[in-house]
Amino acid sequence: MTQTSLQRATEHQPRARVTLSAALKAGPSHAYFFRGPRGAGKRDIARAFAAEILATGAADPDDARRRAMLDPSPHPDLVWLAPRGAQHMVEEVREKVIRAASYRPFEGEKRVFVIEAAEQMRDESQNALLKTLEEPPDFVHLILLSSEPAQLLETAASRCQPIDFAPLPPDAVESQLDGPADEVAAAARLSAGDVDQARFLLTDAGRRLRAGALDWKQLLKAAESVGEEAEEATRKALEDEAEAGVKRSAKDIADEAKRAGRRRRTEVLDLGLELTGSWYRDLAATATGAEEAVFNRDRLDELRRDAADLDPSRPRRAVELVEDTRRRLDLNVSEELALEALSFRLAAVLS
Repeated sequence: MTQTSLQRATEHQPRARVTLSAALKAGPSHAYFFRGPRGAGKRDIARAFAAEILATGAADPDDARRRAMLDPSPHPDLVWLAPRGAQHMVEEVREKVIRAASYRPFEGEKRVFVIEAAEQMRDESQNALLKTLEEPPDFVHLILLSSEPAQLLETAASRCQPIDFAPLPPDAVESQLDGPADEVAAAARLSAGDVDQARFLLTDAGRRLRAGALDWKQLLKAAESVGEEAEEATRKALEDEAEAGVKRSAKDIADEAKRAGRRRRTEVLDLGLELTGSWYRDLAATATGAEEAVFNRDRLDELRRDAADLDPSRPRRAVELVEDTRRRLDLNVSEELALEALSFRLAAVLS
């Protein structure tokens, strides 16, 4: 395996490719901050970049790359930390990153530490990590990944070289999906460049969310269902870790699981409102004869029927109302009241 692994991973992120390729030639920095939307390829690119760093000085560079590219990786000098629940555990950050960074490489000349969803580190962990980010040993390289970079402490982010990622174009997302052509095309466009989100839209839960996007009660029900599934999955994962020896109390497990469930519920509810706005945007496009701009490619017949003799200004106003509700929910207003109010306002605009 050669550096083409990084080239393939960065196919749709040309800015990241140029910066990281130059870094490998000049010598990589001690810390990087990969920031950009979910599903933009940060994880795959971080793994390919780490593989190239670990190949430096290795007795068998190709074998070092191969092992680093596996997920999970058996390479002893690649430490990959991802949160199991809603947040990273403080002790895991201390033990697996801060303290482990003082140990020399087990093989080769480098060690790489990747922290996925870095914004989910508690402030205590981020503050403890500052010295490691600023003055790590010469053989240590850290890569922080974040889809919500504003939530990372500025003191931590400023100690890293930022690498910005853009949303993937629809054709790049579509190429990674399986399913009926029209539904895949719709999911790719509705995902805003997020492959994971597009895959979710092709699941039964995602289909229910799309189907209920215009009914606020169904929207809430779909978000609650996905949140409950996330809570249960997190609880099971944490309980398995506890049985394997990871120290967590029953209260810690319950609290982490609830946080993960609430977080996922909020994400899905926002996605549902985004789908609602996309529908009215498509309705306006269809009413003006611009069907090539439609995202819901698999529901064109329904859009044509609803757009017949429709004033395009009405669905455009509906999009504005949906976006206003999304902003209101960011302020922690009552979800049920906000969605019910939105339904009345939309009915008044579209009637």
